Amino acid sequence: MFEPIRKKSLPQKVYEQLQEKIVGGSFEPGEPLPGERRLAEMLQVNRNAVREALKRLEQARLISIQHGGATTVLNFLRTAGMDLLGQIVMGADGALNLKAVRSLMEMRSAIGPDVARLCALRWEAPLDERLLAIVLAMEQADPADLARLQALDMDLWMVLVGGSDNVAYQLAFNSIRDAWDNIGALMVRVMAAEVADVTRHRLLAEAVVARDPEAAERVARELNRTGEKGVVEALEAV
Repeated sequence: MFEPIRKKSLPQKVYEQLQEKIVGGSFEPGEPLPGERRLAEMLQVNRNAVREALKRLEQARLISIQHGGATTVLNFLRTAGMDLLGQIVMGADGALNLKAVRSLMEMRSAIGPDVARLCALRWEAPLDERLLAIVLAMEQADPADLARLQALDMDLWMVLVGGSDNVAYQLAFNSIRDAWDNIGALMVRVMAAEVADVTRHRLLAEAVVARDPEAAERVARELNRTGEKGVVEALEAV
């Protein structure tokens, strides 16, 4: 059921394996986990590593620890926060969690246009140069350097979400960025149609600078849907 832990950072490895089992459905919500001693035996680690991993699982709201009682699995879809997304898009074995990646792209497409709309409404003039400088860097980049364009695209969205002055969107974007840090290198080619569309990035920046929320929302939606389409098609092929 479990695999022996042989690498460094034992608590992290224990956490990852237990998290993967919980998120993957090996344990039903309300089901008790094996006790610390039993987990240490199954994973071939010391109890301190197990105890630390269980604390992290509790902090992530994946389990409930009852002192003197059983440690039970929670329904993470009802209890966990956005931080979990960045951890589950890729498994410990390096395989993509296809459902999590699809969900990530759908959420990005849902909030991206509104981020652009709000930014155009609330944008402060001194920040114009930052946005236009990123677009200029994209225009000057080698079109074949998709990794560079992807990084600049992320920089642009960081500026936009900051300009939206929406705390919820900022926190959600932080989670999206953390998730993308884990899978971006694998997704760079399937996102090529979006990150290499420098013309639309220019139109988006100009719409925000011109304080045109409708145009900013429309162009952002076109960009996001282009990227989502590429990723969904790749996932369906897999």
